[in-house]
Amino acid sequence: MIRAAILTISDSVAAGAREDRSGVSLAGRAGQIGWIIADANIVPDEMEEIAQAVQKWADSGEIDLILCTGGTGLGPRDVTPEAVRSIASREAPGFGEVMRVKGRKSTPFAALSRSGAFTRGATLILALPGSPAGAVESLDAVADLIPHAVNLLHGQTGHESKPSPVAEHLKDRGGAS
Repeated sequence: MIRAAILTISDSVAAGAREDRSGVSLAGRAGQIGWIIADANIVPDEMEEIAQAVQKWADSGEIDLILCTGGTGLGPRDVTPEAVRSIASREAPGFGEVMRVKGRKSTPFAALSRSGAFTRGATLILALPGSPAGAVESLDAVADLIPHAVNLLHGQTGHESKPSPVAEHLKDRGGAS
């Protein structure tokens, strides 16, 4: 069972001037998929606050997947990818590519999104758009990849411990031990 946390990144939601529709939409969709929502939080569009929230969850050992919503556009305060990248171990660019391709079917502006995926330790971190529809659509675009990615991050590669056919071939030819 995947344990997820949702981080809504929005100045207006953090200030209480607007309701968090994106985080709620993601929580609903993640629940439908069968994931457990272990925690949720709201922060303003501030690099340090975003990075601290993501790092805390990733380092806790209790969260497999962090869904960040907001701050992935081209606006001057959109800093989510940079904030997450600053604490991430690795980037997984294929996730963002898939999200944008799927999003282009709904709106040509999806190409402007800087949504993507990162890892820190055994945690997968997705940076998703801030609109409820864009966040859920982007999540749906990559949802089938997430369980396998989480398994890989937890060291569950699915590889059997038998020699590969190439190694067996080389051994038969006297080229490998």
